[in-house]
Amino acid sequence: MLLQLQSTRPWIPPPFARLNRMSSSRRCTLASHVCWLQASSLHMGSRMCGRGKWATHSQRARKNVYPRNHSDVSDEEEATRLELELKDHHQISIGDTAHEIGSLSISSFFLIQLTGSNMASTFITMFEHLHFFAMQAFGPTNLRFASISGSINKPIPLNLDVSLPSFQDLKWSFARLIYLFNTQLDRNVAIFFVVLLVVCFSFVAIGGFLFFKFRGNTQSLEDCFWEAWACLCSSSAHLRQKTCVERFIGFILAIWGILFYSRLLSTMTEQFRNNMYKLREGAQMQVLESDHIIICGVNSHLNFILKQLNKYHELAVHLGTANARRQKILLLSDLPRKQMDKIADNIAKDLNYIDILTKSCSLSMTKSFERAAANKARVVIILPAEGDRYEVDTDAFLTVLALQALPQMASVPTIVEVSNSNTCDLLKSISGLKVEPVENVASKLFVQCSRQKGLIKIYRHLLNYKKNVFNLCNFPDLAGMKYWQLRRRFQEVVVCGLYRDGKIYFHPNDGEILKETDKVLFIGSIYQRGKPQLAYSDDIQEETKGIQKVSKSSNNPLEVTKAQLANMVKCPRKPGSKASDYSPGPKECILLLGWRPDVVEMIKEYDSYLGPGSSLEILSDVPVSERNRASNLAGQEKLKNIQVSHRIGNPMDYDTLKEAIMRVYGSSRNQEEVPLSIVVISDRDWLLRDLSRVDKHAAYSLLLADNICNKHGVKVQNLVAEIVDSKLGKQITRIKPYLTYIAAEEVMSLVTAQVAENNELNEVWKDILNAEGDEIYLKDISLYMKEGENPSFHELSERACLRQEVAIGYVKNNKKVLNPNPKSEPLSLGMTDSLIVISEIEGEQPIVETTWN
Repeated sequence: MLLQLQSTRPWIPPPFARLNRMSSSRRCTLASHVCWLQASSLHMGSRMCGRGKWATHSQRARKNVYPRNHSDVSDEEEATRLELELKDHHQISIGDTAHEIGSLSISSFFLIQLTGSNMASTFITMFEHLHFFAMQAFGPTNLRFASISGSINKPIPLNLDVSLPSFQDLKWSFARLIYLFNTQLDRNVAIFFVVLLVVCFSFVAIGGFLFFKFRGNTQSLEDCFWEAWACLCSSSAHLRQKTCVERFIGFILAIWGILFYSRLLSTMTEQFRNNMYKLREGAQMQVLESDHIIICGVNSHLNFILKQLNKYHELAVHLGTANARRQKILLLSDLPRKQMDKIADNIAKDLNYIDILTKSCSLSMTKSFERAAANKARVVIILPAEGDRYEVDTDAFLTVLALQALPQMASVPTIVEVSNSNTCDLLKSISGLKVEPVENVASKLFVQCSRQKGLIKIYRHLLNYKKNVFNLCNFPDLAGMKYWQLRRRFQEVVVCGLYRDGKIYFHPNDGEILKETDKVLFIGSIYQRGKPQLAYSDDIQEETKGIQKVSKSSNNPLEVTKAQLANMVKCPRKPGSKASDYSPGPKECILLLGWRPDVVEMIKEYDSYLGPGSSLEILSDVPVSERNRASNLAGQEKLKNIQVSHRIGNPMDYDTLKEAIMRVYGSSRNQEEVPLSIVVISDRDWLLRDLSRVDKHAAYSLLLADNICNKHGVKVQNLVAEIVDSKLGKQITRIKPYLTYIAAEEVMSLVTAQVAENNELNEVWKDILNAEGDEIYLKDISLYMKEGENPSFHELSERACLRQEVAIGYVKNNKKVLNPNPKSEPLSLGMTDSLIVISEIEGEQPIVETTWN
């Protein structure tokens, strides 16, 4: 047993049952004392295990100490079993543990007395074992950060840092807390309102409990809460308190009430300001409109488009076809809302029939158009932003893709301004949308108008809703009628062609039969836009019968042509306005003042109109390398008819401009009577959209060139300038009527607005503004009448029809008349007047056969 106590291994009690008290006669041997000690120890172990608090770990004594019949289990198995029991039990209380240690000490003391060992050494050895046993009992319980490990169950500390945080750590944690609160407050101001309410009710609760404590049972808790709330709401309520403590509590509540209401007021004001800012920006505001017009983007066309839409709605109100007194127009852009409002206010000063709403949002997000109620709009107009042609088309494509994701968009026309025809085909290929791309042909339009004086006025007339415009109308009741009958019987309008299967035909055969699905293209006032009435006057019927009689009496259809052209003069053939194999264009010299990237398109257009041997010289301060780079990017092909040369210089410098004009004029005089034209375009500052500066430079260069030509006797056929502001252009032409200004951008804007009202007209203007299609020309009246003859406009229209042309008006004494009425009355036209026609080329065209069957 002493060996067992002195061993470093833990003592494991034997697994036999607890012994009861024995008589003194049976305890006379050493084995009896050992059994008593073991019984005492087992009694302790059984007590500990019985309470389920804790268990000790010891090893089994050697087999010679305990009889073999006490246990049939090996030492390893017994140790394993006791270790598992130790893990399943909890720690025992300190008092019970001390009691068990005391029992063990008494048993050890009697054992020492019986053995007669040395008292001191035995006591020391017993103390060591008791200390070891106490560490086993109390170690895992009292060492909070210790762990049980190893075969002897020795606790090992985890070495965790349990020191208090430093001041810097506390400061950073507090700053982090404030940062998180400010972040949430920045996202939503209402969070501060919630915090104020929580703190307010906390103060009321604390103040109510304090009042209740210091007042004893004299007042209920509910009344104390109400008293605290009164002190917080009214600063004078704390004056009614009687004791010093109550007054102090009331004073604190009153001070907090003042702070609470001041912060509450500022929070509500900030929340209101935040909501108003969101409303002003309009990004998250849902538009609850229908039949409105959406315009996406802001550029130089916006002013003209809004004015045109205002004119159209004004006429609709007068006709009684408008759904509302004022048309709602929603302007979308990625510009700030304040800037958009400023632009809209400057434009809408004199527009009394439209209301402009602005909304700042992203034009490439479907959510923006969903909030704008695009699927309920009447039409969506997409204007290009400022930038190069590729960026413009890319932005337009992304906007169309954003619209495609909206439901019910197939019935809403989408008008898109693009820079080239390839983008038009790409946009039309997008399914689920009714896209009508409008190609920006301002450069081509400028070339057309610069070659024909007065053409720009005709375009403006045809695009003005208050005058005669293009109309498309369906006449299912007239199905089966021949085209020549249809053309002659409409007296209030000028029939120009047929719209069939999405294409426009300006010159259908007179024998073409009208289908039920066809639409008639005619020029007339918007008041007759619905259904113009057929006329059956006696003159028309007699003229029709006479033509049919001539047709039937002759086997040769050309005899009808001879009858119509009997009174026409055969003029010498003039070069056509577009270069072709059978009609070469005229030879000209052109001096172009200014440069911008789309000049490349103008050069191509001039090459299409002019004949071989023509020259084009460009004078600008833009480096030649930059001009060549623009030509390479545009993919300019080899020119067939004109030769282009570049000069470096400022067109507003007198000496530089004089040298350029005299050089071009000298080269034209060396050849046979080659006309000279001086054309002024907006310089590269056009890209910056500083319109006032651009117009000033163009007007100054135009007047300077006119002064040089007059001073040196230079004869100029056309002296034209591109001016955006029509008011400035009219002021210049009022001073010098022979000068011409061209607002090509304005005309293109009017085309876009007209297509927005009737998207089928897009094909009409695409054909007219394209050099490869039919165009509007002012032709000499001598091609259609003899001198001294006074034919009616109806007769002139028939003669023009024989040349595959459509007569739409005339110019008399420099005054244009479109869709003249009545058409059967004789006209007193001079040989210097002109006939306005839609034709493929200028000049005398070959006569075609006409049948009247």
